[in-house]
Amino acid sequence: MHSLDFEMEKTAFRKFYESDYKKFTAAKNLYIRMINGLLKPLDVAEVTKIEGRVKDKEECIRKFHRKYLMQLEADEQPYQIKDFISDLIAVRVVCLYNDQISAVSEVLHRHFKILDVTDKISAVENTEDSFGYRGLHLDLALSDEMAALPKYRAYRDLSFEVQIRSLVQDAWSVLDHKIKYKKSIPVNLKRRITVLSALFELADREFQEIRNATRDLLLEATVAPVSDGPDAGGDTVGEAATTASVKTVNAFSFLRVVGHFFRDFAFEADKVDTFVQDILELHSGFEKSDLHRCLNENLKLVKDYRVLFLAENPEKTFGPYTTIRHCLYLSDPETFRSILNRGPRERFSAWLKVPGKPQPEADTAAKAG
Repeated sequence: MHSLDFEMEKTAFRKFYESDYKKFTAAKNLYIRMINGLLKPLDVAEVTKIEGRVKDKEECIRKFHRKYLMQLEADEQPYQIKDFISDLIAVRVVCLYNDQISAVSEVLHRHFKILDVTDKISAVENTEDSFGYRGLHLDLALSDEMAALPKYRAYRDLSFEVQIRSLVQDAWSVLDHKIKYKKSIPVNLKRRITVLSALFELADREFQEIRNATRDLLLEATVAPVSDGPDAGGDTVGEAATTASVKTVNAFSFLRVVGHFFRDFAFEADKVDTFVQDILELHSGFEKSDLHRCLNENLKLVKDYRVLFLAENPEKTFGPYTTIRHCLYLSDPETFRSILNRGPRERFSAWLKVPGKPQPEADTAAKAG
């Protein structure tokens, strides 16, 4: 029964909470699994974390007291505390980037019943003090179709809150909660908090811009020719230096070239970055066109060696990176001597000396001459 007796309603809420706590926990786990299942296969966002919690009962009571009790008593409106706690069950979805929040929200809008939306991002941006916690909160319930299924029927009346944040917003919310609610903060500390919040906001934007710039570079590498032709030559030393810098192989141009020769292999970003640095440590001026020429001229021979090697060593592997290393060594054994470890280098060199195979040293000397 609804009443205006706060003490009585607190007791009623505690009984309600304790009697159904296991059900709340089961619902929380169910909602996490459902959201994870919806987001993962669609690849709509780079989600770093999906977690949930059942709000502590005393925290629920404090929230009700702080936000609703005074107005309800002023209006003489009877109440039950449980009707005002929309985040009793809550799920948090953390994305890498701020612009992925809306993509996650769209998926949830399609699959759940939307009870309420609190856009804390817009709320903060529309105030003069534009720094503070940012995120999107959705109050959700199972759709009518889901609620009708026997396996979900027990949870049809259990709404829940989903908080969607970027990784930076999530970090700030933790710190903000620890700082902002202290009772008496001097003005100079408030200024420092504002500066810190601004830095977090800037970091969020910069991470997103860096991601966009990286995508643009990959796109440029994709539409650019696989192999650059000979330089026409600059009019000044400065122009020549700029051209050389642009032509030097990097992770993006590397992916463009090797993607042409190894179409069915997914090159991982971290490994590509490290591999390119290994190449440039041995040949700082190595260009995209050099890489293309190296693979174009040597790949067939290295593949022949690979077939023989795997036939003799079926327990070992000889993947694209190993293949490229052998091509680099074959193209310039002196410069790229250490691109292969001693054992593989000696085996490959011995195989090259079999009658009918080219001699790398002789080829290099001929090129140099």
